[in-house]
Amino acid sequence: MSDKNSDEIPVEVISDEDISESDLGKNSPEELKDLLETEKQKVAKYEEKIKLVLADYQNLQRKTQSDIEKGVNSKIDEFILEFLKIYDDFVRAKDAFSQNNIDTTGLDSILKNMDSLLKKYNVIPIEALGEIFDPNLHEAISIINDPELDDNTITKEIRKGYISHERVIRPTLVEISKKG
Repeated sequence: MSDKNSDEIPVEVISDEDISESDLGKNSPEELKDLLETEKQKVAKYEEKIKLVLADYQNLQRKTQSDIEKGVNSKIDEFILEFLKIYDDFVRAKDAFSQNNIDTTGLDSILKNMDSLLKKYNVIPIEALGEIFDPNLHEAISIINDPELDDNTITKEIRKGYISHERVIRPTLVEISKKG
């Protein structure tokens, strides 16, 4: 690779011993001014290269940080989705026991602990019933005709959806209305 195409900044160390007064005396004041101007241009060019390298480094640092955060959030979301399946099973079990007049105090305590855990990690349920269908938050799996409701009003929540850190990790499965 030639020196002219290289991004490396050449460094030449000159000691006071390398420069003698006789060397300086060989150049006229005009030549010294030209030499100084040339050196100033080199310095400006190298300063610009340093700025570009620093900007590239900062961009790489930001991208790496972002990639790490996305990877961690992806794994957390996977775990929470698996946890939510267990949570749903507990809710269904509690409802089934309640319908058969069986004491659900133990399940209520477990669900309360699970709710605290979800809240601690900013996992928020999506409120859907009575809302207007939003494809970013909801997934419609059935439609009913109801002339009294506006189109796309959510009439039934089939499975609860959740948001974590402003991202939908599981959309709410809903039934929506159509006038007709």
